[in-house]
Amino acid sequence: MSGIAAKLAKERETARGLGSNAKAIKYLNQDFEMLRNECLQAGKLFQDPSFPAVASSLGYKELGPNSYKTQGITWKRPTELCSNPQFIVGGATRTDICQGALGDCWLLAAIASLTLNEEVLARVVPKDQSFQDKYAGIFHFQFWQYGEWVDVVVDDKLPTKNGELLFVHSAEGSEFWSALLEKAYAKVNGSYEALSGGSTTEGFEDFTGGIAEWYELQKAPSDLFRIIQKALQKGSLLGCSIDITSAAETEAVTSQKLVKGHAYSVTGAEEVNCRGSMQKLIRIRNPWGEVEWTGKWNDNCSNWNSVAPEVRERLTRRHEDGEFWMSFSDFLRHYSRLEICNLTPDTLASDKYKKWSLTKLDGNWRRGSTAGGCRNYPSKTSLYAPKFESLGL
Repeated sequence: MSGIAAKLAKERETARGLGSNAKAIKYLNQDFEMLRNECLQAGKLFQDPSFPAVASSLGYKELGPNSYKTQGITWKRPTELCSNPQFIVGGATRTDICQGALGDCWLLAAIASLTLNEEVLARVVPKDQSFQDKYAGIFHFQFWQYGEWVDVVVDDKLPTKNGELLFVHSAEGSEFWSALLEKAYAKVNGSYEALSGGSTTEGFEDFTGGIAEWYELQKAPSDLFRIIQKALQKGSLLGCSIDITSAAETEAVTSQKLVKGHAYSVTGAEEVNCRGSMQKLIRIRNPWGEVEWTGKWNDNCSNWNSVAPEVRERLTRRHEDGEFWMSFSDFLRHYSRLEICNLTPDTLASDKYKKWSLTKLDGNWRRGSTAGGCRNYPSKTSLYAPKFESLGL
């Protein structure tokens, strides 16, 4: 097929919905349903030839084939790790996402934000899979790549060491959706090591097709707290981080237990009456699942005793390890950057959320002009250039 004919064929398919979340493009031409049925009929478990359980899938340098860090690593299926593995139990929660030996806290913060909304999560983690019904050692996930949704297939062989998952895992150890999601994302990016270091915004956009904006907190606008509240009302995903001044500060813990160079999720923003004064509070989650803020409004702070019992109960009853409240003023003082990913109107069907309108413009990357590539060059434009306009603010 000539280039022009191929382009026209692609345009026709796009017009019929190809590349949408409901009709995602099959990554590497791997069809989940077809591959699963073939394995079920043959009575065998799927082994992915495009991302095999070998050293090269782990990485290329620190996790490369000759690295001491990869010694003793074996690939095992969840059925070999526990007697009753589950894909998701009782819905996905933030405690399903615990960081392992990989420096991908930015990705975990993005995944944790997904669990705040079932609609958004279901677009990335299809529900038609489990370890009980039609189990064939194969799973699939959907990511937004260059203006299109792609469906990515993986087998369920996961890297382990001493009988435990090496990378992302659930707190209980029996749920595997987050570990398999991480593997699918590693496949798209070439290896697990490719996920070490990144921007939460990248994960946000790849999981939603949304558009991100940034705020430097030392230059925060006066209405930032209201901006955060509106973003949460719209189902937007939010993350924050503390800048480092040298590599030695990476993941250094401050005296009040905040981690530098580390990605956090922002999960709530509330105003409460404390001793007759309205206090702005922001809720943050550390994807490590531990190491929490010890300053004002931490879990054990006496300030909570001065808040109406019903408000205190509402704000703290969903307490999870790694999640904490802090004053908004402390947030501005200690954190460096806030990232907000605004979602496209088709992402959220519920009337619970206010929506954006969207105009999508397709283009291409050109050397020396628009081909910025990664977040190291944020001023460069990208292949996908939508425009958001606020509705119902």
